[in-house]
Amino acid sequence: MNNLNDPPNWNIRPNSRADGGDGSRWNYALLVPMLGLAAFRWIWSRESRKEIEKEREAYRQRTASFQRELEARYHATIAESRRAVAHLSLELEKEQNRTTSYREALISQGRKLVEEKKLLEQERAQVLQERRQPLRSAYLRCLGQEEDWQRRARLLLSEFEAALTERQSIYCSLVLPRRRRLELEKSLLVRASTDPVAVDLEMAAGLTDIFKHDTHCGDVWNTNKRQNGRLMWLYLRYWELIIELKKFKQVEKAILEK
Repeated sequence: MNNLNDPPNWNIRPNSRADGGDGSRWNYALLVPMLGLAAFRWIWSRESRKEIEKEREAYRQRTASFQRELEARYHATIAESRRAVAHLSLELEKEQNRTTSYREALISQGRKLVEEKKLLEQERAQVLQERRQPLRSAYLRCLGQEEDWQRRARLLLSEFEAALTERQSIYCSLVLPRRRRLELEKSLLVRASTDPVAVDLEMAAGLTDIFKHDTHCGDVWNTNKRQNGRLMWLYLRYWELIIELKKFKQVEKAILEK
């Protein structure tokens, strides 16, 4: 408010510049705070940009570090998977080689048994030719006694063949439970260890070998159970030859004791 009693220069006049007065001093008085505010905003903007750049750089470093860590974990996982695959491939090759060696050994043993059977038949024929008259009745009697054992052995072998066929079918099945196969294997091993005929044929060791190494299955759409398994069929043929061989050996033993 203007006071008329005060000197003119102490009052604020609205249009003092128009009147030729010194009102410009008030303009300078307002300019100083505005310049200070502008300087403060400039300094604050520069510091803010520095902080933003600093945080941005720290974020880039954290992101790069995290990415490097992820890449290291990824490569470590890939390397571990490759080592596992290589190990499994090596073990599979060993199992295949072992199964092949077992198969070849069984085939060789089967051929040897066939040759022994032929030799025994030849020897039997020779003995019968030499002692035809006095030993004919003894031979027939011994052969009749062996027929009972032969009958029981063939029946046992047919039952084991059916059980092994079912066991291999369960093994190759994608839906049948593993527990059922294990129960069937246990039942077969118990019978092979307790049945006198199975003990004579030494079937327990063969069954253990089959359960451990016979992993062959037919194709996915296979419905014929007899197309599953390989080692089991070799063992069944082997036991069949053993049954036939034991018959002639027992007859031979009985005749020679006469």
